[in-house]
Amino acid sequence: MWRTLLLVSGWCFVILGVLGIFLPLLPTTVFLLLASACFMRGSPRIHVWLHNHPKLGPVLDNWHQHHAISRAVKRRANLTITLSFAFSIFIVPVAWVKVLLFVIAIVLLVWFNRLPVREMTCSERGESR
Repeated sequence: MWRTLLLVSGWCFVILGVLGIFLPLLPTTVFLLLASACFMRGSPRIHVWLHNHPKLGPVLDNWHQHHAISRAVKRRANLTITLSFAFSIFIVPVAWVKVLLFVIAIVLLVWFNRLPVREMTCSERGESR
């Protein structure tokens, strides 16, 4: 039962991560990290597949090996965080909730922007020169 829950969750996170590549409001890296964690405990075979995937694997490996993200990921995440919190602040009718959302957004952006940036080399992406 636990293994099934981890597998279903992992695949849901993979789907959300892939959608995040195309939709600006979904964070790709976060969902792929969650999928990796689920598969690590639920299916080591799928975990290895995910890390060896030509498009998804390099993002995970960059985080796992260097605790860093690429500049493009950071740019997209900053835009996503800013837009989603601005929209939430705009639609929430209660003033103290607006202030709380603003504070959370600032804390999140400060923390996130302190993460190191590391661009992947061509060989890490699996490309040839």
